[in-house]
Amino acid sequence: MKSSDQFHVGIVVEDIDAAAAELSAVFGYQWAEPLGGPVRVSLPGGGGDEGEGDDVVLDLLSTYSMSTPRLELVRRVPGTLWEPVTGSGVHHLGYWSDDVAADSAELARRGHTVEAVGRRPDGTPYWAFHHSRSGPRVELVTRALQPVLEQYWATGKRPGA
Repeated sequence: MKSSDQFHVGIVVEDIDAAAAELSAVFGYQWAEPLGGPVRVSLPGGGGDEGEGDDVVLDLLSTYSMSTPRLELVRRVPGTLWEPVTGSGVHHLGYWSDDVAADSAELARRGHTVEAVGRRPDGTPYWAFHHSRSGPRVELVTRALQPVLEQYWATGKRPGA
């Protein structure tokens, strides 16, 4: 993992449209179409460091700025880690990962608690959220999604739309 792999700042909001409109009016951001829907997420049960635990289906919705520096607005999901952060509003820093499982294990080894893991149907993690006591929440995202997201950012259209 390297600092140069950081590619976005995530902000959890109540209303994506209102937050996007405000950031557009104040800073000139342009926004891509929202992404999301039901997503199977592994939530650690009993503090498992590898992200093993209960699987739930959450209705996740977000949008990314087409403008840089890249922002991600995530709709609040009550009772989960996707709650607005009091104060600054910054929820997480997103990093590309060449191996989400290995990087997640390394973060866990360094004391970053696994909060949620998105898995492909075969069980392979493609994103993971970690939190430490002294730093920001971190989202690892498989670099395999980079070309898809770059196309999304360039066009503003959902992948496959």
